[in-house]
Amino acid sequence: MRQLSSVEFDRVAADLQLSPADLNELVNQGPHAADELPKLLAALGIKGDDLARIEPAVLHDMERVCAMCNHKRECDHDLAAGTSADNYKEYCLNAPAIADLNKPVRN
Repeated sequence: MRQLSSVEFDRVAADLQLSPADLNELVNQGPHAADELPKLLAALGIKGDDLARIEPAVLHDMERVCAMCNHKRECDHDLAAGTSADNYKEYCLNAPAIADLNKPVRN
């Protein structure tokens, strides 16, 4: 597998609406860096498949935020203990986005 040139890498970052630095950080986090997000959403009663279908850009941004999070230990602990719904707002950088998901849509 060949390595992308810096121009190609920058173009991929732009296509993903990320800075090259953010894309590099995401790549360095590895393929499982956002594994907690679907588990958290499920713990909160939010169907990830529905979110992916209805608000794919929101889910994409939430995955990026999760992948770059520095609170994996707290999140993993709460997920294992079944206490995520009670505690995630204290440390989860996706808490505001999750709160927005629960707001009624006004016309």
